[in-house]
Amino acid sequence: MTDLTPSARPAEPVVVTARHSGLKLGDWLRSNTAAVQTHLHQTGAVLCRGFAVGTAEDFAEVVAVDADDLLDYVYGGTPRTRELDKVYTSTEYPADQTIAQHNELSYASAWPAKLWFCCLVPAGHGGQTPLADSRRVLERISAQSRERFERHGVTYTREFGLGVGLAWQQAFETTDRDAVERFCAGNGIRAEWGPNDTLRTTQVCQAVAEHPVTGERVWFNQAHMFHPSTLPRSVRESLLSSDIGLSRDVCYGDGTPIGDAEMDEVRRAYEAETRSFDWVAGDVLIVDNMLVAHGRRPYGGSRRVLVAMSGMTSEN
Repeated sequence: MTDLTPSARPAEPVVVTARHSGLKLGDWLRSNTAAVQTHLHQTGAVLCRGFAVGTAEDFAEVVAVDADDLLDYVYGGTPRTRELDKVYTSTEYPADQTIAQHNELSYASAWPAKLWFCCLVPAGHGGQTPLADSRRVLERISAQSRERFERHGVTYTREFGLGVGLAWQQAFETTDRDAVERFCAGNGIRAEWGPNDTLRTTQVCQAVAEHPVTGERVWFNQAHMFHPSTLPRSVRESLLSSDIGLSRDVCYGDGTPIGDAEMDEVRRAYEAETRSFDWVAGDVLIVDNMLVAHGRRPYGGSRRVLVAMSGMTSEN
């Protein structure tokens, strides 16, 4: 038996609590698929607590409920380690850094519909995975900004092999240039090889998207994370004046620059809608990747959170 506790506020997950130890979450999810989907489409996140999930193998058994739809992290933007097939570590950024709110792979033309997080070891302090309702974020952005972003879309430029950011072999999970070119051609990405095994990719993507099930419009891009204003001014100026340049950049889909003030507006919208909860060992969080954005708080001590993705979707 379990208890389902409705969320008190948007972007706070529905909490599913196991009533006895040893209950396997995968079995419970298979028996309650419709209820979980309903809650995901309403609040965007379901937190499962108190189930028998203590290892990466246990987590793999949980996400096996979506076995046919599990995804690799191809064209990813952050460093991760593959723990098991389709199971990865969460983003491996230094513990003192914040990871801004974002929807996974929203800088691409196709993205996972669902995210799975598993906390095996909670941080000594901090380390939360905050959530923000993407529907409400969209509502907070001014009509003028929304219209411009939605009309033009967003152009993302990524540079691989410059000594900063990911190497293309990491991002595409292959050392085969032909495989990279096939992936890019199939996903509307312009790929340009440069000297010394460097690669530049350029892609125009959505800024606002419509959820395929609920029909709701959501703020769905990572312009605020690719924009140079995310860097400290001294770092930004140093890179722009060097031979290295920026490992990633962004502009409107028509090539027009996006101003710092516009990015500040987006960041304020995320901040206003962000909610947090503290991880407990064994927690599994299921997130509708379009309805809810996620991030990471800085932390101290050890922290071990795993991630899986399922159900590739797109605007088309």
